Amino acid sequence: MATRDSRPDLAAPIRALLDAAGTPANRDVLADILGTAARLAGDGADRLDLKITAAALREMRAAFRAFAPYKGRPKVTIFGSARTQPDDPVYALARDIAARLAESDWMVVTGAGPGIMAAGHEGAGRDHAFGVNIRLPFEQGANEFIARDPKLVEMKYFFTRKLMLLKESNGFVVLPGGFGTLDEAFELLTLLQTGKAEPAPIVLLDMPGGTYWQGWERFLDEEVASRGLVSPSDHALWLRTDNVDAAADEILNFYSNYHSLRYVAGRLVIRLQRAPTAAQLAALTEQFSDICVSGGIEAVDPSAGEVNDGDHVDLPRIALHFDRMQHDRLRDLINTLNSYAPMPDTVPESIAD
Repeated sequence: MATRDSRPDLAAPIRALLDAAGTPANRDVLADILGTAARLAGDGADRLDLKITAAALREMRAAFRAFAPYKGRPKVTIFGSARTQPDDPVYALARDIAARLAESDWMVVTGAGPGIMAAGHEGAGRDHAFGVNIRLPFEQGANEFIARDPKLVEMKYFFTRKLMLLKESNGFVVLPGGFGTLDEAFELLTLLQTGKAEPAPIVLLDMPGGTYWQGWERFLDEEVASRGLVSPSDHALWLRTDNVDAAADEILNFYSNYHSLRYVAGRLVIRLQRAPTAAQLAALTEQFSDICVSGGIEAVDPSAGEVNDGDHVDLPRIALHFDRMQHDRLRDLINTLNSYAPMPDTVPESIAD
């Protein structure tokens, strides 16, 4: 078993270690992890670098273990300020959107501190709540709604915490907040704009009459888009609203027909709940020719790789040679596909598989 950056002398001991651990699956990836760790010893990495590596790996393992039993459940991450007080109208807004999505059997993922995080857990209820806590010297641990729950994980590093808050969810709601909230919102938008994360619904939620997200959009339009640093069409990546029902509909309706996507032999394959008609495919090809490098949009059968992986082979799919740049227009395409199906009250469980 060769490891990446091949060190043949490591192959036998790594194989023996995997055998001793009783590891039957994904041995190539695990061998790569172990090989990387072994090569750190020869790189002269200092103790602090090694401690960062070890802590990050431990934190990711703990989070993976906590989320694993709920892999088939759709999840929404809620971001917002830890400083929001329980009597603030924004707190009630966070609690209400969490409750609304939990009613549709979505799980709510957020930090485990006070403010918006506590509101999200309170609204969702313990059975539907996940907490990904960051250990800070000025906070007293997890809020009462998630404390001592097996779905609570503790993180030392913001980067591992952010990974779990983004990786595990199928939708996102962002409420007014400070540096941390804005950092999370911009990172999320960066991942979607660049295609480093799969398309997902993002809601910027404020109370009626609130100006927080209006001011944020004005800054983007007047100071960022006006300089050509982002595109005005990037607004397609999020919905700004002050209405809980509209926010919930944005999350739930995103998966009314769209399921997931995958690249196969250079083409973007989009899996759907319901196949478009021939007339709809022709209309899609005409409407979205600007994002097709060549050819049009057509119905396809599952590829051999998808069949081998058991990758939702029962679902209909379409494919196109996507330019991999205009992710705002890809979102428009998903919206159009969703318009072909009735809007459900809940999302199919399989979207999170």
